[in-house]
Amino acid sequence: MTLRVYNTLTRQKEEFVPVEAGKVKMYVCGITPYNHAHIGNARPFLTWDVIKRYLEHRGFAVYHVQNFTDVDDKIINTANKEGVTWDVISKRYIASYFEVMDELNIRRADMYPTVSEHMTEIVEIVKRLVEKGYAYIVDGDVYYSIEKFDEYGKLSGRNIDDMQAGARVDVDDRKNHPMDFALWKSAKPGEPAWESPWGKGRPGWHIECSAMSLKYLGNSFDFHGGGSDLIFPHHENEIAQSEAFVDEGQPFVRYWLHNGFITVNEEKMSKSLGNFFLVKDILKHYSADVLRFFVLSTHYRSPLDFSDERLSESQRSLERLRTAVENSYQLEKMPSVVAEAEDDHLQTVAKQAEQEFYAAMDDDFNTALAIGVMFGLAKDINVYYNAVTTGKVMHNVEAYRIVHKMYFMMADVLGILVKERQQGKEKMDGSQELVGQLMDIIIDIRQHARQAKDWTLADKIRDSLGTIGISLEDSPQGVRWKKR
Repeated sequence: MTLRVYNTLTRQKEEFVPVEAGKVKMYVCGITPYNHAHIGNARPFLTWDVIKRYLEHRGFAVYHVQNFTDVDDKIINTANKEGVTWDVISKRYIASYFEVMDELNIRRADMYPTVSEHMTEIVEIVKRLVEKGYAYIVDGDVYYSIEKFDEYGKLSGRNIDDMQAGARVDVDDRKNHPMDFALWKSAKPGEPAWESPWGKGRPGWHIECSAMSLKYLGNSFDFHGGGSDLIFPHHENEIAQSEAFVDEGQPFVRYWLHNGFITVNEEKMSKSLGNFFLVKDILKHYSADVLRFFVLSTHYRSPLDFSDERLSESQRSLERLRTAVENSYQLEKMPSVVAEAEDDHLQTVAKQAEQEFYAAMDDDFNTALAIGVMFGLAKDINVYYNAVTTGKVMHNVEAYRIVHKMYFMMADVLGILVKERQQGKEKMDGSQELVGQLMDIIIDIRQHARQAKDWTLADKIRDSLGTIGISLEDSPQGVRWKKR
């Protein structure tokens, strides 16, 4: 099968061909750490986490870089309001970012560079752009001249003449063109500043990502990602300054991928509009797995409307997948009734699910379709479990394990059901044998109480177990327990 991705640059799906065979280099625009992350911030990182997981599953060696914009007007303004330095704010919210992203089971990137640590590289690139005539100096500020770059607008599809007509007249009359953007800003009172050939100052927004991606990924790499709000001007400007700096006739980035917005009542979620929901607050009411499932149940390029109703729906849907995990481990523990290791039906089920899952993920990382495939396999597991436990089918544990392995591979690529899989593994682990034996004793006592119609004792046992997160379920094979 061939992986195809939607490239914002060409506005079509293309076959993925890495710059270097067997390796993938990707850069994802990170947060500006001036507040806690909201669900809109989290979507691109969930998206790229799954992309990375899938690429690694398919055998690629992935090198993932994600920056922190720790020098920015918003950080400076927040610091001034609190009466602290800018780095206090950035460090606080970088720590907050990792806390919630770890809870969402987002694997760490290989590198997290910050703007403040890369001033030397930024100054060198700006200096070179000035020397090559792509940038000019005005009163200690340095601007990039978009008219010098012939392909400006190729990512967003914008035309320079249209930009000229639509620009505000009072933007900055010092600039050659209203859309010229700052590479370096001269120092202002109360702001952090660094030395440069043009005097003390700090970098503009866009230059930072060029400096860090070029340093760690080279002059041309595979993927660059972020929210669709970054297409213009941020990523458009990254292309202009990076390709002008390198000037090797090759693209700065091969494939540009952008996720859609998260909306509230069909209006874009943003801090400026005040309609944002912090991840840490959402996790007080819903599990991290539910939030992750909610985001991945829609294709990354499509808009996603946020609501309690949608989260509750995700919670109910996820429970069906959890049941399949529990049933799968029960089937793993059951002895085979038949001796043969072959089972054509189970092999067919597993093979078909694998092909459909790969087809979904190879189609521009379509997690919505992939989850649908997983639901189909979950149904097959639950039907098989019921057939085995009611004696309608003779269990073949060796053959069933191919289904078990396939289901858990899908869960791992999507990064869901981690807790349930770990609990199931622990139940099968010999070190948990004592816990299982104790639960068997408790369940036996409760069954005797019910037979003696001592409902008070039976209910007390059930309720007491419930308070520590253990639920009892009746099945044709007897009572079984599980952690919630």
